[in-house]
Amino acid sequence: MSDNAELRENVRRRYAAAAVQVTEGGTACCGPSVIEADDNFGSALYAEGERDELPAEAVAASLGCGNPTAVADLHAGERVLDLGSGGGIDVLLSARRVGPTGRAYGLDMTEEMLALALENRKKAGATNVEFLKGAIEAIPLPANTIDVVISNCVVNLSTDKPAVFAETFRVLTPGGRIGISDVVADDTLTPTQRAERGDHAGCIAGALSFAEYRRGLEAAGFTGIEITPTHAVADGMHSALVRATKPAARN
Repeated sequence: MSDNAELRENVRRRYAAAAVQVTEGGTACCGPSVIEADDNFGSALYAEGERDELPAEAVAASLGCGNPTAVADLHAGERVLDLGSGGGIDVLLSARRVGPTGRAYGLDMTEEMLALALENRKKAGATNVEFLKGAIEAIPLPANTIDVVISNCVVNLSTDKPAVFAETFRVLTPGGRIGISDVVADDTLTPTQRAERGDHAGCIAGALSFAEYRRGLEAAGFTGIEITPTHAVADGMHSALVRATKPAARN
């Protein structure tokens, strides 16, 4: 097994275990093992009112480092895609914001998480939600069909981030945008130093630096890039809000 394939499998096993734990009545958090959430990761980063609106299992399965729905500025009728949707918390919140004329998609590679998300959709009574199985490096949706792409602490887990950025750009409509929460490293930290602060499946070792993130989005074609740190998750590592836009089509 290649190094990238092994990292991907470690991520899959980690989140499958988290989904099983939640299904059995526990909680999950982004970290090197299935642990209780702390203030840096998980459902604590959502407003109490938002958490109260959702099935308990969707809240318990929250693994992210932020709240991308709070920065995506969603509007009624929009089509939203959540990359690495897990138990579905951000998809269900997005579905409420876009309303019955909009649609919220969740994409995840983990069977156990998808099963949990489908159950949460049923409990929430969400009729404008669809969960898809697949990789964020090869999004199973047509080009130019999504208005907003969100993601919560997942891009850092990919072993092929240029493919994630390119696929995100492809599925967005001209003028579409991203609102992503992710872990980002100080530009002074080398990949080795990032790995010293946490493992890949724990959302740390695979993080890009601020400059690397910006270059990756620019290479994919994005403009209006903003990367704003919100809180520290390790020494020199930050949860950050990432915004960018796919240029509108020219007449």
